[in-house]
Amino acid sequence: MAAKQEPIVLQAPSSKSLSHRALLLASLAKGISQLDKVLVSEDILRTRECLQALGVEIEENSGVLRVKGKGRDFHFSSLVKLMGGESGTTFRLLTGLLCGARGEFLFLPQGRMQDRPMDGLEEAVQSQGIEFVYLEKPKCPPFILKSKGFKSPRLEVSLEQSSQYFSGLILGALLADFPLTLEVSGKKALSWPYVGLTLEVLKHFGGKFKVELKKEGTFTEVDFREVKEIRPGEIRVTIFPQDLQPAFFTVEGDFSNASYLLSFGAVGQKPVWVRNLKADSLQGDKFILEVLKRMGAKVEAKEDGFLVFPSRLKGIEVDLGLCPDLVPTVAVLASLATTPSKISNVAHLRLKESDRLLAMATEIAKVGCRVDLKEDGLEIFPQELELAGKEVEFCTYNDHRVAMSLSLYSLRGLKARFDNPKCVAKSFPDFFQVLAQVL
Repeated sequence: MAAKQEPIVLQAPSSKSLSHRALLLASLAKGISQLDKVLVSEDILRTRECLQALGVEIEENSGVLRVKGKGRDFHFSSLVKLMGGESGTTFRLLTGLLCGARGEFLFLPQGRMQDRPMDGLEEAVQSQGIEFVYLEKPKCPPFILKSKGFKSPRLEVSLEQSSQYFSGLILGALLADFPLTLEVSGKKALSWPYVGLTLEVLKHFGGKFKVELKKEGTFTEVDFREVKEIRPGEIRVTIFPQDLQPAFFTVEGDFSNASYLLSFGAVGQKPVWVRNLKADSLQGDKFILEVLKRMGAKVEAKEDGFLVFPSRLKGIEVDLGLCPDLVPTVAVLASLATTPSKISNVAHLRLKESDRLLAMATEIAKVGCRVDLKEDGLEIFPQELELAGKEVEFCTYNDHRVAMSLSLYSLRGLKARFDNPKCVAKSFPDFFQVLAQVL
């Protein structure tokens, strides 16, 4: 840049992942907790409504949620109906929690959630006598969960479909009558950083647990914050059940949704400073900063966020198995780079709000970029794209991350049209207002 440009200053929205977890763990505390900066979105509203259906009192005062938790009193004599909508996080975390409860719970989905499997969680708890009764499609909502709590002190949980099963069972373990050890099974473990977030919030509410890694054939206790990557059979988490302590919790900014805002700086005409982001966050999607740097973007850490400058991007090969929500963003960035890119280890994206791999391959091709769809990822071969003034009708597949990532093309002059722009309300309701501000 010939002259220094003043950056566009944006505020990262609150973390959706931490908002879900704060609400659930406050509900397991014995007393009144206050939650500040909880994300306002459709997914979080579904979690709030489900918790209220379970008897948790939630009130809002000046933007702060006041949650009167039930402690370990999650026992129900009549069927409880839970409207989870299209929120996969609500379904998986809440089902795991209620595996530790006593009662029958009817989970009712909407839209794509009716096709998203829950059998990974069922397989983990079937030896405990916990029953899933599927009402329409095998392995998918709607279903009735019949639980009398945990019977034995050990569970094996696969993370091949989702780490949310593991996080949900951490919550459920708090309701057990004995310490419960969760072991990672399967062939590979995906999205482990989200489990770290669950443990971080649990610790904030006074929860007691132990994380152990296998070293030279022996399990050794470690600090959960130091666990970055894991292998099945080599990690276990023991939860010590107790009443959690009510607390004040402030939800930090969200790196998943900030990935679009940070990318505005890399592909646009002016630097973008995204505030409300913690440099020491445990969020796996903080990896977007590393991706941008590896692609050649100039990124500077600020006291309360990060500054990204317009940059000439180059392609990369990247494993996004630990942070799959970044795939749509990185795919669009790759299509605007100068050399090819390869995104791998994300086959489980086919089970999200849409088949995100197919969706991104299909929609990116509309701008003239070749995308090869692979079994576990994407290969992207960028062209010299003439986007200025071009108009493209994109399909969102009712998927918020597809819509927000494709919006990056607007920073290069493309007139992007979407069949359902309102789908961003799932996690970032005012996204298009923020985009308009940048444009």
